[in-house]
Amino acid sequence: MSPKKAKKKAEKASSNVFSMFEQSQIQEFKEAFTIMDQNRDGFITKEDLRDTFAALGRLNVKNEELDDMVNEAPGPINFTVFLTMFGEKLKGSDPEETILNAFKIFDPEALGHISSDYIKTMLMTKADKFSELEVQEMFEAFPPDVSGNLDYKNLCYVITHGEEKDQE
Repeated sequence: MSPKKAKKKAEKASSNVFSMFEQSQIQEFKEAFTIMDQNRDGFITKEDLRDTFAALGRLNVKNEELDDMVNEAPGPINFTVFLTMFGEKLKGSDPEETILNAFKIFDPEALGHISSDYIKTMLMTKADKFSELEVQEMFEAFPPDVSGNLDYKNLCYVITHGEEKDQE
């Protein structure tokens, strides 16, 4: 398939891809794309991937592995195709609202936080039980506040956006 035809096909398939993400997320993807586009030609190629891996300290990447990555795309990987590929990978992942609703079950008074002792007990005794170590790792990654409460609204934001939002 020629690059022009591949571009047209990708544009049709992804005409709404930019509406799938918030502007800040698109900017983060653009920064990642720019880092990976080592030769700055507007496309991520096998050579760009090899150079990116080398910059990360992984020097012996097999050609087959790089080919597999590049071949996941419907054609040349420009930013729109790159964003579309991430959209497809993320499709089916839980949106922030779904995760928030799961936590709200443990917060009938809608306080926005849950006692860390209570959530620890729930996680270790219900459904797919967490181990003591798993709960400890969770609290290390996202510690309870000084009152011993887990701010689940902020936790949900971090899970879905990857960074802590400013406290208001």
